[in-house]
Amino acid sequence: MSERILMSQASVSEIEERYVVDALRSGWVAPLGPHVDAFEREIAERVGVEHALALSSGTAALHLALIHLGARPGTKVVLSSMTFAATANAVVYTGAEPVFVDVRPDDGNVDVELMLHAIRTLQDEGEDVVAAIPVDLFGRACDYTALEAGLAGLGVPLLEDAAESLGAHVDGHPAGSFGTAAALSFNGNKIMTTSGGGMLLSDDAGLIAHARKLSTQSREPVPWYEHTEIGYNYRLSNILAALGRGQLKRLDDMIARRRQIRDRYAEAFADLPLRFLGRDADRGDANDNCWLTTVVVDPTWDEERLPHTLVEERGTSLETNSPTPADEIVATMSAQNIEVRHLWKPMHLQPVFSEARSFTTGASDDLFMRGVTLPSGPALTDDQIDRVIASFASVVA
Repeated sequence: MSERILMSQASVSEIEERYVVDALRSGWVAPLGPHVDAFEREIAERVGVEHALALSSGTAALHLALIHLGARPGTKVVLSSMTFAATANAVVYTGAEPVFVDVRPDDGNVDVELMLHAIRTLQDEGEDVVAAIPVDLFGRACDYTALEAGLAGLGVPLLEDAAESLGAHVDGHPAGSFGTAAALSFNGNKIMTTSGGGMLLSDDAGLIAHARKLSTQSREPVPWYEHTEIGYNYRLSNILAALGRGQLKRLDDMIARRRQIRDRYAEAFADLPLRFLGRDADRGDANDNCWLTTVVVDPTWDEERLPHTLVEERGTSLETNSPTPADEIVATMSAQNIEVRHLWKPMHLQPVFSEARSFTTGASDDLFMRGVTLPSGPALTDDQIDRVIASFASVVA
């Protein structure tokens, strides 16, 4: 059988090797160190924010920011339903209650008007909404022009989940620079990696200082171990930060290669019954980092099953009596040793959040049933892309 083609394998070069060897030889092999300090400065400069805090994961960044913003039992956090579970889990860690909001069908990012409607509804009911978390899906930033203004009018802080969008822009402003704070992820399959790691970004020095203290077990600045609040071990190691610094040097080249791959798919699939998620939206995809190329197949497929109007509910579920288009594509291409995945299963459909409140339109349900992500890693060869194209085209046709 042919070698397996992975969806988003990390690309590592001699540049990263030199940084990691330097970290090892320096003796700074424990958490924190000079590469951590430098990595924070370099990411902050790249994104255009005042402060950055290197952490063990993007989830940790969300968690610490939410604590600072006042998330606790009895409060609500409104967030995009179409996301990886980490976004919602960070809310639950604080004791706050997640409230899920549906997305735009054209790019999968949060439906701004629906998010604002959900917050107004909750506030009218007397609920304390302490944060809103939009998610930059698959490397495309949300419509922050409308969202920032709307949230400011409602007095709700914006916490940007930019885990997937480092290198993307909105109206010239980099992803990760919006709202009160933002979280990046450097997981192994992201646009750049530290193997595992993340970053909290903000112009608010007090927020970063508090999060930094929390991330080191909330130790007080005294000669002994003293703690006045619960802390966490969320530090990033100096060695992993060195890897991240090397990756950051290559970020633009890796984005360019992913864009080349997306363009090849777009040309090859021009006559197939599908659309590229986000590519046909008003902003095109020139501002995206092209982390993953995502396609939605068969635009006419059984759309009558979905409401496409606002439904406010608890405990939603998605029932299908036969394989969906996405199921068939994933299974068939997996049998050909090509990794293709469903889009994120919306949080309001997840069993663990069956009792959570949601404001839905059916858009994310539809994307989950008909959308897939294609191999997009910068290390993919042209021959491998040809193989993906041939396989996918035969399945869809």
